[in-house]
Amino acid sequence: MSDKAIITCSITGVLTDPNQHHVPVTPEQLAQEARRAYDAGASVVHVHFRRQEEGKGHLPSWDPAVARACVDAMRAACPELIINQTTGVVGPDYQGPLDCLRATRPEMAACNAGSLNYLKTRSNGSWAWPPMLFDNQPAKVQDFLDVMAETGTLPEFECFDVGIVRCVGMYVETGMYRGLPEYNFVMGVESGMPADPDLLPILLRLKIKDAPWQTTLIGRSEIWPTHLRTAELGGHLRSGLEDTFYLPDGSKVTSNAPLIEQLARYARDVGREVATPREARQMLHLVA
Repeated sequence: MSDKAIITCSITGVLTDPNQHHVPVTPEQLAQEARRAYDAGASVVHVHFRRQEEGKGHLPSWDPAVARACVDAMRAACPELIINQTTGVVGPDYQGPLDCLRATRPEMAACNAGSLNYLKTRSNGSWAWPPMLFDNQPAKVQDFLDVMAETGTLPEFECFDVGIVRCVGMYVETGMYRGLPEYNFVMGVESGMPADPDLLPILLRLKIKDAPWQTTLIGRSEIWPTHLRTAELGGHLRSGLEDTFYLPDGSKVTSNAPLIEQLARYARDVGREVATPREARQMLHLVA
């Protein structure tokens, strides 16, 4: 069990319409929210980049200039904060995420560790969006790992299902990745693992021994018992406007800060302190 809890803020996500929800889009907005998250206890900010043109803020951007402007603004607002950058993209053309990694050289980045049928249905039995495959075959994973090695970036292995957790072990076994992997158990995607605290002991048995881990929990107020169980079992914690807009009592937030404050409260409730960015770097071996 890790004595101190590293808290990540998933600051904005992708596709959520900023005209409907209070998600940051511009470099200035991201910097402001990063500062709020840092002040609330976050050591890490996981960031997606969005298009900056008027009316396009709900769409992703893989423009290296946009990525650089956003990261520079957050670093200026919070020099100590660890940047964890998204790389998730569907399809065979993933040059954009690779270019953004090279442009910003973040300390951490998501490495989506396996493929998933990305599905959701509506109450009337129709698809919420056209069925799609979030494709992350080993060759694609290797390309991202190669560029992360080039940029000095720690991969955070995103695991959307139980089998993907086992794949990470195979990447280590075959030499695709060297060292202890950092796992992120993504729970709550409709066609992936549910946000169920009873799953956590199984996932911990499947991951590599002593490897650090956290949970990403997507949903509404029902996700919070799994956050608490994560804290109890020694995992690291993540929340933010990418993952939820709701606190345990069902109230809706308009900023990342209340979500991060709740995670910090859970950590302390189970006898753990919240790691500072400096401590988080040491724990994740980001410090030479």
